[in-house]
Amino acid sequence: MQLRISPSMRSITISNGVVDSMKLRVGPALPHAHQPPHHPSSTPFFSYRSLFYFVLFCACLLPFVFIRTALVTLEGLECSSLDCFKRHIGPNIFSKSNGNSKKLVKELYEVLHNVDKEKVQNLGKLPDTFHEFMSEMKTNKYDARTFAVRLKATMENMNKEIKRSRLSEQLFKHYAASAIPRGIHCLSLRLTDEYSSNAHARKQLPPPELLPILSDNSYHHFVLATDNILAASVVVSSAIQSSEHPERMVFHIITDKKTYPGMHSWFALNPVSPAVIEVKSVHQFGWLTRENVPVLEAMENHHFVRSHYHGNRASAVSGGDNPRAFASKLQARSPMYISLLNHLRIFLPELFPNLDKVLFLDDDVVIQRDLSPLWEIDLQGKIMGAVETCKGDDKWVMTKRFRTYFNFSHPLIVANLDPDECPWAFGMNIFDLSAWRKTNIRETFHYWVKENIKSGLTLWKFGTLPPALIAFRGYVHPIDPAWHMLGLGYQENTKLDNVRKAAVIHYNGQCKPWLDIGCKHLKPFWTKHVNVSNDFVRHCHILEPL
Repeated sequence: MQLRISPSMRSITISNGVVDSMKLRVGPALPHAHQPPHHPSSTPFFSYRSLFYFVLFCACLLPFVFIRTALVTLEGLECSSLDCFKRHIGPNIFSKSNGNSKKLVKELYEVLHNVDKEKVQNLGKLPDTFHEFMSEMKTNKYDARTFAVRLKATMENMNKEIKRSRLSEQLFKHYAASAIPRGIHCLSLRLTDEYSSNAHARKQLPPPELLPILSDNSYHHFVLATDNILAASVVVSSAIQSSEHPERMVFHIITDKKTYPGMHSWFALNPVSPAVIEVKSVHQFGWLTRENVPVLEAMENHHFVRSHYHGNRASAVSGGDNPRAFASKLQARSPMYISLLNHLRIFLPELFPNLDKVLFLDDDVVIQRDLSPLWEIDLQGKIMGAVETCKGDDKWVMTKRFRTYFNFSHPLIVANLDPDECPWAFGMNIFDLSAWRKTNIRETFHYWVKENIKSGLTLWKFGTLPPALIAFRGYVHPIDPAWHMLGLGYQENTKLDNVRKAAVIHYNGQCKPWLDIGCKHLKPFWTKHVNVSNDFVRHCHILEPL
């Protein structure tokens, strides 16, 4: 397209250089007072002002004309500029639209809608990529219905592959969560060796002169049952650093026989003064044997139970499972749920017969505020203070009900429980042991565990919390959720501001902070309490990238 103005400014020629052209004759602006008037025969068609607006209009329009004309040329159509302009720029202006595009879209929608109602048969090999799909369409020249059928089959196949991949991811994550990291295993071995060769690692905890404090109710007593030395060190370290009165803190660490030498070595070689700490093994409680704990004996000896917790994890998956449901099933089948350490909290009154009140902590928590006020909470005659998990901003972590944990298709559950009842959380609980000793909570707990075994483990999905929810019904005093923030082991979208404000943060779930699968942005709240300057930690390369 060319725009040519004559030297005299009397004419303008607009042309595409081939066929169409337009010549316009114009005149000067209106004369000044001293200029002679023009001859009538030279009167212009329009003034310079009109010319300005016309040229401005053309300048805006011509790029669109050029683009549309170029598209037509590429499509192999022959038309002049004005014909193409009429055909492609202004069909609604120059001619009445026939609505072919709308009709085509409507017909395609109807075909897709009809195919969506049909069950897709086996169509053999389907394309793996969009490029393969388009190549297949062009090569075979499918009609609209065949196109829709192939499209649906391809999308369903891709959805199956995605689901299969996500289920595999959950299975591998479960294996990773169940395994012992190399660094933590190394730490346990080195400390156990130190216990046998170093007298300082075997020194009495606490020293003899501090033994009376272990049963002194004027102190704040913390109980931790774990076989993870590194995790225990973080719980104790974070609690002491956050306390306003560490000299009033007494820690009771209970572990298994295998871990005891290493656990004792760590706290003997890394004093927690001014706090007091004792480390005991379950075998040091003479009465705490499997013969005296019938539930644990049944769970160990029952073939179905052993197969459920120690068998093939992949067999837990079914075609109808979504990844989240599968993850829950895997978590519920963790062998930790039949370990003695996991059941210790139900024996707290017997474990500490001289104590009135204790705070029980899981080993996957970090303390960020002084917990002394928990001992001042009026439990109003209840046995335990706990955070309820049916109220909160997090719609995944804090919207649970009894139906989340129990199988309400089982008549025994339906007859005894309300699906809408609000549950609470383990992990950070204040217990009034004096009040507990007056109840039959432990017997109720054991009764329901036995009933679940009799039913083939069909009453509930998750470990030890469900029978505790039943046993402690009517004995729980709700405490402020700010004391205990949950979900850091599975909720990746946890808000960091909320984490910083919480008194205790809990990495419940598979993604523990000491594992590679832990949430990267949540790990620092835990790792900052690891004593990386410790020789054993450094030699075992803990927290160092592989």
